[in-house]
Amino acid sequence: MNEQLAREVVLVKAIETTDTKHEILSDDDRRYANRTARELAQWQASETGSPATSDHFLQQRSEQIIKKLSQRHPAFASFARRSTGLHGLSWLLPLLALALGAGLDRITDPHRVDLLSAPLLAIIGWNLLVYVVMLIWLCIPKAGMTRVRAAWVRRLSVGSAAMPRKMPHALSAGLFAFMAEWAQLSAKLNAARLSRTIHLSAAMFALGALGSLYARGVLSQYGAGWESTFLDAGQVHQILSLLFWPVLTLFPLQGFTLADIEALHFSVGQGAAAAAGGARWVHLYGATLLLLVVVPRLLFALIAGTRASWLARRFPLDTQQPYFRQLSDTAGGEPGLLRVLPYSFTLDEARSQGLECVAATLLGERARVQLAPSLAYGTEPAQVLDKADARDPAATITAVLFNLAATPEKENHGAFLAAMVKAAARPVTVLIDDSAFLARTTDPQRLRERIELWREFCIFHGAEPTIVNLLAPAPTQEGA
Repeated sequence: MNEQLAREVVLVKAIETTDTKHEILSDDDRRYANRTARELAQWQASETGSPATSDHFLQQRSEQIIKKLSQRHPAFASFARRSTGLHGLSWLLPLLALALGAGLDRITDPHRVDLLSAPLLAIIGWNLLVYVVMLIWLCIPKAGMTRVRAAWVRRLSVGSAAMPRKMPHALSAGLFAFMAEWAQLSAKLNAARLSRTIHLSAAMFALGALGSLYARGVLSQYGAGWESTFLDAGQVHQILSLLFWPVLTLFPLQGFTLADIEALHFSVGQGAAAAAGGARWVHLYGATLLLLVVVPRLLFALIAGTRASWLARRFPLDTQQPYFRQLSDTAGGEPGLLRVLPYSFTLDEARSQGLECVAATLLGERARVQLAPSLAYGTEPAQVLDKADARDPAATITAVLFNLAATPEKENHGAFLAAMVKAAARPVTVLIDDSAFLARTTDPQRLRERIELWREFCIFHGAEPTIVNLLAPAPTQEGA
């Protein structure tokens, strides 16, 4: 699934899941979109001679819904066509950097090549510092984006946060939900694009300075020299020898001696020798900028651009979420299988039927339930995995079922859940039934406290819980 398709699918998903009262999309709208998408997906697949896939169905369905909403709400149409800030920034920033680099000599003497040129040394020094920081950052385990960069990526992922006017409240809520979700889903892709733009801009800035240096030399006579209050000729010679060592090693450029440096001090070398030596130092600085700034930055830009292109073609959208599983069922795909592993919890007939409703909510109306025998309290994790077969590929969702009335224990519930999360081929779903707890108390405060206790417990062990009432099944996230 490419980026554009993923964006449309996530946009439709945000609107549908937010529009719980079906104010924006009625049941007839959704049924029409499902029916039309099935037919168009079959037709699209027949053209390529391949079977229809869920991507075909999602593409056609999202296009149908976006088209219908655009016809009803012109403000939504403008939002759907909105591009992100990265599209303009990706070419504007490098061009601006090139112009700024080309104008760098305006802040220096245009007729003089300063051997200790502050602007050129700053460009080289800053880029070397960036390389060191990048290397250190790679060596830090689990190092993520800085807070500033993350804010930039979020801002550039969805463009302007301003919402178009004259839209229903439910539709505006769906668009806000989309922007929040899309900013998170596209963070890696847009971080790669931002890195590419930054590296390319740094290279263009150096190229601008380099081009300006040579262009000015065609029209003007450069005089070379240096001056310093605190450095003598020997120290300047050491600094320049270290700075120009890479290019003097790799390229056949004219070197320099300590005597040359002494002769080029502005208090001494004001004559023809100083003027004649300008071209040598232009070549040295030009080759150094090319070797230490332009080439590495272009290489980093190429790497980041390749990664961004790969992510744009294979956008990492998790289609195993309940919303997509329901649509897969609607599209006529294989019925989903909810595999339930109760822990220290024996289900009666009423609660077993409630699991079928939960499966239909998670995986579609044709979903099936496979209820495993209840695992005894205190069962060793090794025995749990033998009985659970957590890597069974037939199960669409493997769910661990706990009783909210029980108190979570690290040595028992925690060991069981951690073993399942570690061994399962797919993310493990945690269902927590609150029906028995509600039969004991009607105090909403106690209910909230117990839900929060279980929620923190499950998250600590690597899973997000869903609270259900198997006697009146209606799953809600985090007890909401």
